[in-house]
Amino acid sequence: MATPPADKSKLRTGFTTGACTTAAAVAAVRALRTQAAQASVTITLPIGREATFPVKRCEFTLASAVCAVVKDAGDDPDVTDKAELTVSAAWSKEAGIHLMRGDGVGKVTKEGLGIPVGEISITPVPRKHLLDNLARELGDETRGLDVTISVPGGEGMAAKTLNHRLGIVGGISILGTTGIVFPFSTAAYRESIVQALDVCLAAGLDEVVITTGGKSEQYAQQHLPSLPETAFVQMGDFVGFTLRTCKRKKLRRATIAGMIGKLSKMAKGKMQTHAAGSEVDMGLLSEIAAGAGAAPEVVEQVRKANTGRHVGEIVIAAGVAGFFDAVCARVAANAVAHLKGGMAVRVLLVDFDGKLLGKAEA
Repeated sequence: MATPPADKSKLRTGFTTGACTTAAAVAAVRALRTQAAQASVTITLPIGREATFPVKRCEFTLASAVCAVVKDAGDDPDVTDKAELTVSAAWSKEAGIHLMRGDGVGKVTKEGLGIPVGEISITPVPRKHLLDNLARELGDETRGLDVTISVPGGEGMAAKTLNHRLGIVGGISILGTTGIVFPFSTAAYRESIVQALDVCLAAGLDEVVITTGGKSEQYAQQHLPSLPETAFVQMGDFVGFTLRTCKRKKLRRATIAGMIGKLSKMAKGKMQTHAAGSEVDMGLLSEIAAGAGAAPEVVEQVRKANTGRHVGEIVIAAGVAGFFDAVCARVAANAVAHLKGGMAVRVLLVDFDGKLLGKAEA
């Protein structure tokens, strides 16, 4: 297994399906070009760190090559842990790099995922990361390349996820905005949240920005440039725990920053937002849309939406002013109610490109 980067909380981090797929793809293209077996491959992750992956399988001919990398999810209870991300690379008569779906990888059948319907289920960041790495590996090569991604047993793994509800059929999705899996689902991670808050207090800060992940943290930092880096803490799915700890440590204010999916769960009152424990309530979001003045047909579209992201697309297209502020207001009110007062809570809602869509404070 590849050795994950060190983590200050002493948890063993792992790698995303996106990072493992890119590593397998680079190894396959390298084997194809050099006609030499690849025992390991080093790539730069989306987060900017380098990581080396052992290559479990490497076979090649003059026309094609197949390599596999085994995913190590670290201490996170991920259903894709130990999955073999397998990539076949073959020269193509058509110019360019063509991503193709193999067995065990999902196909998108519904809108709202940021991926065109009918495409292989690779989310935008790992898709770009994969294509960029392959382009670098190909260099001046003028021949086209067919890249087929497969995961043995992937359809069975997907059955343990919410993929089927999202309209992703036939297997798992290739995910990962940083390349690293942080184990949000363990007691030890909660300890790391406490440590991060202690660092804030030690720096003399009286407010903190708590985010659902690395991407939302990055965007929050862009919108709150006056705050130092130590003021930003990734809480993962532990909303309630983090808020209570902030209050216990007598912080003046906590700002929750996130995207529509996680924040919509908090708007329902969920203080633990892991996918296995809560779902986006389209009924609630349709009520909020109606309260914001959405036309009846738009309200119905929201009710039937596929994902939180899809809801956002619908209300933006319909020009429903105030919808995102209303979601934020519900989150802030639920947070203060959860705490029974004693600390101010601000909420920022950003889109997948970092644009600020809504805010509220209670």
